[in-house]
Amino acid sequence: KIFSERLKQLRKERGFSQKEMAELLGLKLRAYQYYESGEHEPSLDNLVIVADTLRTSIDYLTGRTDHK
Repeated sequence: KIFSERLKQLRKERGFSQKEMAELLGLKLRAYQYYESGEHEPSLDNLVIVADTLRTSIDYLTGRTDHK
């Protein structure tokens, strides 16, 4: 649940729409929405892309640290 919450928060802070994030990850919009709803989690490859795109660390996204 931490991942989905932080993903949504950072996406909004960075000014990306869900559609833009899906396109950056090469996903259909619904597949990306599953990430934000907590129904699915990204592959390691996509997790790296998410972290890079949102200018944060994987540790922050996964709740291992509170430092962005």
